[in-house]
Amino acid sequence: MSVSLRRTEKVVESPELARGNASEISGPIILDTYRAIADFTKTSKHEINLNTGDLVEIVEKNQNGWWFCQGESKRGWVPATYLEPLDGPDEAEDGEPNYEGELHVAIRAYRAEQDDEISLDLGETIEVIHKLLDGWWVVRKGEETGHFPSMFLQAAGKRERHEAERTTLNKPPPRRSTIRNAKSIHNKTSRRPSQDSYRRASRRYLQQKGSRLAEPGSNAKNTKSPLQEKKNHENIPEHSGSSSESEARKETPVVPPRPSAELILERCSENTCQRVSIHRAHSGSATPASTPASTPASTPASTPATHTLENTE
Repeated sequence: MSVSLRRTEKVVESPELARGNASEISGPIILDTYRAIADFTKTSKHEINLNTGDLVEIVEKNQNGWWFCQGESKRGWVPATYLEPLDGPDEAEDGEPNYEGELHVAIRAYRAEQDDEISLDLGETIEVIHKLLDGWWVVRKGEETGHFPSMFLQAAGKRERHEAERTTLNKPPPRRSTIRNAKSIHNKTSRRPSQDSYRRASRRYLQQKGSRLAEPGSNAKNTKSPLQEKKNHENIPEHSGSSSESEARKETPVVPPRPSAELILERCSENTCQRVSIHRAHSGSATPASTPASTPASTPASTPATHTLENTE
């Protein structure tokens, strides 16, 4: 005999109203029914006890992994890790990883207790790459990744009250892997990626992003990170070196063309002119200076006059 369970519709008083933080009662809302996979014993007056198989309705799903639930005669906070939906494994509700990452700051230090967790000190900045419903987010610190309690994180640049203060809870929920005698009604549950998978995917994403930045003609506005744009703004452009070489080549003096014999006679001294005239009279030929006129243009300007004087002597 199968039992059909469905969502219920009723007027619900939110936990904010129960604490005196709201002034109105919301209208009818549809609540999801979840099942307890193991016994849970409360540790504060704000929590409720659960037995394996208990059905509760979820009033609020807080990002820190503590959900506000209500049963037939009780209501309070329960770790999301102790609950599963009736129509499928809870992992199916988790979003996809975002390897671009969102900057967050640790507002409380935490030391890893399991191999897939990561330790952070107060004030450390990391990147959140996967937000999970159980409150244990996957974060990236350099190339290292690991689970970290989301209630100890705050988005960078925001000054909001601590989530633990708003939910009257100050401890992270237990991990699903630490629950003993967990009994699920689902034959197969979706398995979350391992930390090795997160690290490989994160490293591959960062490498691909670096390759896109290195491609010529890439759109810097769409592909470069703010830090990369800042570095490019302050550094000397890559083509500056070739420009300097071009300017250096322009500053190299150009060898002038060899002057003609007439120009030499016009600009030389009177004594030199007399010697050239005597040489012309003796040779009875054309001006000696005109003979080497076909020599390369790179010969210095002073060479023709010297050569003529040596011939006359």
